[in-house]
Amino acid sequence: MSQAPFELGPIRPVAEARSLLIRTTRGCPWNRCDFCVNYQDMSFSIRRVEEIKLDVERAAAYYADHPFTSCFLQDGDSFLMKTRDLLEVLQCIRQHFPHLERITSYGRAATMIHRSPEEMKELAQAGLNRLYCGMESGCDTVLERIHKGTTAADIIRAGHLAKDAGMEISEFLIMGLGGQEFSQRHARDTAQALNQIDPDYIRVRTIGVKVGSRLEATMRQGEYQLQSEEALIAEQRLLLDGLEGITSYYSNDHAVNLLMEVEGRLMTDKPHLLAMLDRYLELPDEERALFDLGRRLNCFRSLDDLQNPGRRSAAQSRRQEVDEHYPGQGDEICHYLREQVV
Repeated sequence: MSQAPFELGPIRPVAEARSLLIRTTRGCPWNRCDFCVNYQDMSFSIRRVEEIKLDVERAAAYYADHPFTSCFLQDGDSFLMKTRDLLEVLQCIRQHFPHLERITSYGRAATMIHRSPEEMKELAQAGLNRLYCGMESGCDTVLERIHKGTTAADIIRAGHLAKDAGMEISEFLIMGLGGQEFSQRHARDTAQALNQIDPDYIRVRTIGVKVGSRLEATMRQGEYQLQSEEALIAEQRLLLDGLEGITSYYSNDHAVNLLMEVEGRLMTDKPHLLAMLDRYLELPDEERALFDLGRRLNCFRSLDDLQNPGRRSAAQSRRQEVDEHYPGQGDEICHYLREQVV
């Protein structure tokens, strides 16, 4: 397909891979989170309503009545638009794409808490019915250290506003964001915040410190220490164990995660999810090291692949090559490979 004749932003959630993309803002209004480089060289701006509506019309002509069921509003903060402007855009999108079942957007807590409950309900009724919220952590110490620009209390409040309005919410969190020093607090406090929100989806990510990020500079100064793959899974187990009384769907739906198979409905599947994490943590050291590298090099897709002769042989060969060229640097190699897919 030829290049789209309308404006597109740089990213969208994994779950929106098949969605119509309509850009309402450019960049991120905060753009100071230490781990993020997505909008590093981009000034934030809100696009004019007429400009967005023209893009919707162009998209409708370009896709020639393709029956999209989902639309994602790019970039970082559609909620900074005036409510009446966002409602006008939502109406235009639904008019030109009548098969849509949902319209989705990133939802930044620091912005959402300035919306009234009535405004949130009006937006939900107009079709904006799912939000992707980057909580990253429920630990105020970690949030402050990474310059998130919000607090756990605001994250919880924003989640309640969205849910009370009838919107689905997905909360993103990042394993390893607190480093070695704050690992346990990060896991426990994040679990407590999630318990108060009860989001529809909990989407786990694993830290991969991007080259050029402020977190990389902090790491080079020795003020942030990476964890091993084993320690990251132990942190995730602590988080998961602390999730109580909520109905969320728990997902490791990104290739940056070591154990993508750990997903399910918390109300029914939590014991099974914990058992999968324990299965990894109980592997002998050599077997776990083989899996870590094999998974990061795509020799393995899941723990079950350790029993697949072909995949195991491929992983052993790659492990031997790495050990010859980078002896004793398994954790560093795994982190480098994570950073490539964030």
